[in-house]
Amino acid sequence: MIDSKYFYQQAIALAAAGEDLYQRGWVPATSGNFSARLDASSAIVTASGKHKGRLSPTDFIAVDLQAKPISEGKPSAETELHTQIYACFPEVAAVLHCHSPKVTVISKANVNATAIHLEDYELLKAFDGIDTHATRVDIPIFDNTQNISALAAEVDAYLALHPMCPAYLIRGHGVYCWGKDIDSCMRNLEALDFLLECELELMRLAH
Repeated sequence: MIDSKYFYQQAIALAAAGEDLYQRGWVPATSGNFSARLDASSAIVTASGKHKGRLSPTDFIAVDLQAKPISEGKPSAETELHTQIYACFPEVAAVLHCHSPKVTVISKANVNATAIHLEDYELLKAFDGIDTHATRVDIPIFDNTQNISALAAEVDAYLALHPMCPAYLIRGHGVYCWGKDIDSCMRNLEALDFLLECELELMRLAH
């Protein structure tokens, strides 16, 4: 049974995150989707086609970890990319998917790359489990596709081998980022966007 009070609390928190991300220009139009874990076997996710800067609690759908709705409404078409993260990582309680310009550009600019390598940045310590700048974090890039189940399988295979991965990019599309709660997910997303901006600037300077 869905805990309606907790559903409401998570929906309110995600709506606030959505307003913040919209103001940053990271979820233009109706792009992006957000979710939060409800319990070991369910989560809430944004309903399909909703403006992410003006979300209300009625704009979220409860789903199981097979991405099937367990409350009324139509969840985002990319729900499976959220629920797979919860299935892979029991400690994760929030997933945010955004379309910031930096994410979109760097994933297209590195046309043959399968990952962005972030190395020797102080801000890498924003990610859970990292306590030194003297490390490297690889952010994988997956090619865009309308076959969400195929993409989910590709991501699953990668995460099985790289469990410390904090996020991934979809080429020309956006970023999926996660955390142990909504606040830590927002922190990871903000840190990643800054680091990708640094990488873009280094690419410009190199030319």
